[in-house]
Amino acid sequence: MCTTCGCDHREMSHEEMHRRGIAHGHEIAVEQDILSENNRVARQNRTRFGAAGCVAVNVVSSPGSGKTTLLERTIERLGDKGFRRVAVIEGDQHTDNDADRIRRLGVPAVQINTHNGCHLDARMVASAFDELQVKETLLFVENVGNLVCPALFDLGESLRVVLLSVTEGDDKPLKYPYMFAGADICVINKIDLLPYVDSDLARLKENASKINRQLRFFELSAFRGTGLDEWCDYLLRFFSGGEER
Repeated sequence: MCTTCGCDHREMSHEEMHRRGIAHGHEIAVEQDILSENNRVARQNRTRFGAAGCVAVNVVSSPGSGKTTLLERTIERLGDKGFRRVAVIEGDQHTDNDADRIRRLGVPAVQINTHNGCHLDARMVASAFDELQVKETLLFVENVGNLVCPALFDLGESLRVVLLSVTEGDDKPLKYPYMFAGADICVINKIDLLPYVDSDLARLKENASKINRQLRFFELSAFRGTGLDEWCDYLLRFFSGGEER
């Protein structure tokens, strides 16, 4: 069970709710308190990031979509373009594997292990930012692989990117609408596999646009490098203030 939001709270009978001393109104109040406190810290994060000249990008997806690979290839391509002011906050339930992969590229990275938590929250990110002590930096936050709970939690980011691989099917935005509704960017990954999977790129984008008409799309293959230049050029413009969401 997630210790922050209790997201796997199962259905209970009315009698069982009373037996456990749980009331519907109490649950709602607790959730509102949690989100209110998170939003307060997120606002502080946003102010701190701005004062430090940092631009935070919250990358969310389901497990296996390729978040860490995308970050690795993005860091490398940005370096090829002469931009090396990058840092990463990694979120995962267990292990330091992803942070180790980023550090091998010479980039500072802090690993947050949430254990039984299903998402990062603003306070976790604040502590990791304290540890990084960076300025004038493009700060990537790789959230825990989950398309449900991270949608609720503002981290103080300037940009929220939802990553979706073509292997997940073109109806994913309709199944997880809140994540796509709250995103600024939709990166569609693994397009090199389109000939081998039952997924229609146009229909995927159409479904995502039904949820959020303001979504901006990038189609790429992090593994092959296809589409990375367009994606990285956008990030550079956004970091410099020359590109809006």
